[in-house]
Amino acid sequence: MTEKTSLWGGRFSGGPADALARLSVSVQFDWRLAPYDIAGSRAHARVLAAAGLLDPDELGQMLAALDDLEAACASGEFRPTIDDEDVHTALERGLLERLGTLGGKLRAGRSRNDQVATDLRLYLRDHARGLAVALVELADALTEQAALNVNTAAPGMTHLQHAQPVTFGHWLLAHVQPLLRDLERLRDWDSRAAISPLGSGALAGSSLPLDPAAVAKELGFTAPAPNSMDAVADRDFVAEFLFVTALIGVHLSRLGEEVVLWTSTEFGWVELDDAFATGSSIMPQKKNADIAELARGKSGRLIGGLVTVLTMLKGLPLTYDRDMQEDKEPAFDAIETLGLLLPALAGMISTMTVRVDRLAAATPVGFSLATEVADWLVRRGVPFREAHEITGQLVALCSVRGCELEDLTDDDLKTVSGHLDPSVRNVLTVESALASRTTPGSTGPGPVADQLATVQHKLDSWRQWAVEKVVPR
Repeated sequence: MTEKTSLWGGRFSGGPADALARLSVSVQFDWRLAPYDIAGSRAHARVLAAAGLLDPDELGQMLAALDDLEAACASGEFRPTIDDEDVHTALERGLLERLGTLGGKLRAGRSRNDQVATDLRLYLRDHARGLAVALVELADALTEQAALNVNTAAPGMTHLQHAQPVTFGHWLLAHVQPLLRDLERLRDWDSRAAISPLGSGALAGSSLPLDPAAVAKELGFTAPAPNSMDAVADRDFVAEFLFVTALIGVHLSRLGEEVVLWTSTEFGWVELDDAFATGSSIMPQKKNADIAELARGKSGRLIGGLVTVLTMLKGLPLTYDRDMQEDKEPAFDAIETLGLLLPALAGMISTMTVRVDRLAAATPVGFSLATEVADWLVRRGVPFREAHEITGQLVALCSVRGCELEDLTDDDLKTVSGHLDPSVRNVLTVESALASRTTPGSTGPGPVADQLATVQHKLDSWRQWAVEKVVPR
C-alpha cells in the first residue's frame, strides 16, 4: 500500500483533523490543472538540471516519468484519491510511485504558491482560445444571417418602440460588434496574463541558481514575474478574465432577450428550428426559445463569479492566503458555462428562419417614417427645431384619425404647414428611408454590405489567433 503523500507536516506531531482536511481539499476541482502542472514540472526539472541539481541521467528519468504520468492522467489510469489534498499532492504521489526518492528532488526551488499561480495562468490562457473559437462561431452565424438580410427592412426601435426603419442585416451585425470587442478583450487580457510566476517560490524567490526566464520561455510566457511577492499574490488575471466572461454573458443575454421578442406571437419576426427550441409539458402548441432564455439566465451566474473573486481579493494581505483557493471554481464555471452556451446560441441563430414578410409589414407601423419628413424639411432650409414641430403635428393628426403619414391628403399637408407639399411623399417609403442612409456605419444596404465585408475579414483574423497553441506540448 502506498504511503500517504503530503507536501507539508514535518513540524506537526499529527495529521490534520477530519474537518480541516475536508475543508482544505481542492483536488475535486483543481485536478483539471494536472496537464499544466506537469508542463511546469518538465520546465522546472530542466532548470534544476541546468543549475547542477539534477545530473543528466536523473533529468532523463524525471522527464520520462512525467511523460508516463501525463499519459496515465489522460487515460484515467492515474487518478487522485481521497487522501490527495490537491492536484500538486496527487501528482507528486504519482511521481514518487514512478521514481522513488528521486521524485522528491523536483520539490527544490518551488512552492505550491508559485505552482498554482502558474498552472491557473496556463489553464486560462489555453481555454481563452477555446472561448475565442466559440465566439467566432457565434459571430459567423450572425454574419451569415446578416448576409441574407442586407436588404430586409425592419422596424428599428428605441425604448422598445418603433423608431426608424433599419435593415435586419444591420441589426444582426449590431450583435456581432460586441463579440468582436469581447475577442479583443480576450487577446488584450492574454498579453497581461502571459507572465510566469514560476521561480517565485512561496514568496521570496529561491536561493538556488534557477532560471525563471528559461521556464517562462518554455511555458509560452513572455517573461518571468518582476516581483516574487506580487507573483504569488496576484489574481488580477483571474478577476479580469471573469470580467471578460461576465461581459460576454451580458452580450449574450441581450441577444437572447431580442430572440425571445422576435419569436413571440406579438412579433413573429423569426421562427426557430425545431432542433433548437422546446415545447410545453401541458400546452401542445408551445414552441419556446429556451436557449435564448438560458442565455439571459446564465449571465447572472457569470456576473456572480466576478463578484465572488473581487470580494475574496479585496481584503487580502500579501502574499499568498488560503482564501485564494476560491479563485478557481468561478473561473472553471465561467469556461464551462460559456462552453455550453455559445455553441447552442450559434446553432439557434444559424438555423432560424427570418420572416421577411412580417418584418416588412411591421416596418412602417408606428410612424417610423416621421424623421424622414423632418429631414426632408431640413433639406429645404427649415430649421430642425421647426421641422420637428411640423412633423409632430402631422403625427398628432394621424393619431386622431387612426391613419399613417402616407394616408394624409395634400390638403392635410398644407393645413399643417406651408412648407409641406406633395413631393414629401417621395420620402414616405421604407425603401427611400433605407436608401438615404449612405454614410459609413449606417443602416442602408450599401453601408451594411461594407460592414459585412469588414466583419468577415476581422473574423478570419480572429480564427487564426483562436487556434494558436499557448502551452507547448
